[in-house]
Amino acid sequence: MGKLVVTEFITLDGVIEDPGGAEKFERGGWAFQFEQGDEGGKFKVDELTASDAQLLGRVTYDGFAKAWPTMDGTGEFGEKMNAMPKYVVSSTLTEPTWNNTTVLTGDLAEEVGRLKERYQGDVLVAGSAQLVQGLLAAELVDELRLMVFPTVLGAGKRLFADGGDTTAFQVVDTKPAGDVVILTLRPKPR
Repeated sequence: MGKLVVTEFITLDGVIEDPGGAEKFERGGWAFQFEQGDEGGKFKVDELTASDAQLLGRVTYDGFAKAWPTMDGTGEFGEKMNAMPKYVVSSTLTEPTWNNTTVLTGDLAEEVGRLKERYQGDVLVAGSAQLVQGLLAAELVDELRLMVFPTVLGAGKRLFADGGDTTAFQVVDTKPAGDVVILTLRPKPR
C-alpha cells in the first residue's frame, strides 16, 4: 500500500501560492529568490523517483499540463513527470490533455483510498492548496514535505486554512538545502 505525500514550497507565513510566478499572483515567483543548492535538487528528484503517481487539484494540474509536456532537455525528471499516472480532482475538467491523466469526480476519501491501495510507491501531491486542505481535513495525508523559504509574503493562499481543526505533527526529518530548509512531518494520531 502506498502513502499519500504532500510536497510544498512554503513561506514562513504559510503561503504556497505561485512559488514559480506562472500564476500571475502579484507576489508570485518568490521561490526563485533563494538557492536550493544541490541538496534541494536531489530531494525533488528522489521524491519524484519514489512516487508511482501524482494527485493534483485542477489549478495545479492546468499549470503542470501547460508546462511539462513542452519541456525539452529535462532528463529523467521530466520524462517521469510526463509518463507517470496523474489524477486530477475536478468537477469541471472532462477531457484532460496531459497524457496518462485520469479525472477523479467521486468521494475524495474513497478515491484516495483506492489510489493508495493501487500503488506501492508514494502518491505525490504538489501545490493544489484547496485539494490539500481537503485531504488534511479528511485525515488522508500520510506525510508532509515542506521546503520552507525564508520569506514572508503577507498574502496568498496558505497551506492551512483559517478555522481548520487543531492538528499535531511529528517531525520526521529536517535538512538544510541551500537557503531553504526541508521539513518532513507526519500527522500524529488523534
